[in-house]
Amino acid sequence: MFFEIASLPYALPMLMQTPEGDGHPVLLLPGFMGSEGSLIALELFLRNRGYQVQTWGLGRNVGFRPGHASALEQKIRYLQHETGRRVSLVGWSLGGVFALYGAHQAPECVRNVITLGSPISLDSSGSAVPPLLRALYRLVAHPMGSAAHAMQPRAKTLREGRALPVPISCLYSLSDGVVPPQEATIDGDPTLRENIRVAGSHVGLGFNPLVLQIVADRLAQPEGQWKPYEPSGMLGMLHRALTHEAVPI
Repeated sequence: MFFEIASLPYALPMLMQTPEGDGHPVLLLPGFMGSEGSLIALELFLRNRGYQVQTWGLGRNVGFRPGHASALEQKIRYLQHETGRRVSLVGWSLGGVFALYGAHQAPECVRNVITLGSPISLDSSGSAVPPLLRALYRLVAHPMGSAAHAMQPRAKTLREGRALPVPISCLYSLSDGVVPPQEATIDGDPTLRENIRVAGSHVGLGFNPLVLQIVADRLAQPEGQWKPYEPSGMLGMLHRALTHEAVPI
């Protein structure tokens, strides 16, 4: 995390060369135990690129709770109604799970979904998430841990993500340290699904210059003309170098 934050000032000139947005609404969703404050780098950067950026407005993310999930759907529908434009969802860690759920509940209101190190595979059996984090989730969110949520009808909806008619970009890292790559990626139609490998830590993804560049690239695509990510520019060259031109898994 400290490396990602420290590198941001040096990367700003290159980040300012990323495509400018078309002004459509972007909703940012924090990770587990994260608040809106954790999204400050993403929020300021995307505002600078010309998007109507909002955070979810539900305080700290303390787990996948029905009340928060319902409020998120209402906010997505409100933003689409208020602006007259479909909403892009960017979720960090557990925020990505919320983003996918929101896209399932209101697909006609969602333009695309971007997840950052998100545990989008909700089956708890065989999970490689560190035991300490699982214990924290049980303490804060539910005594049964993520298994309690995996058994709910909402989880079944999420596991059918490949049927969602919305482009999904999943950013993952081999050095994540929290969510393993196999749980942070998705399969399905390559014309609507992609997994993009980045170099960085789980807690630093929201401050990572390469992540910011990729998010800006994904959001800048014309609506209805989504294509898989192709690194470009200086940051794109750095991305290829750090990931050894990784291919989607």
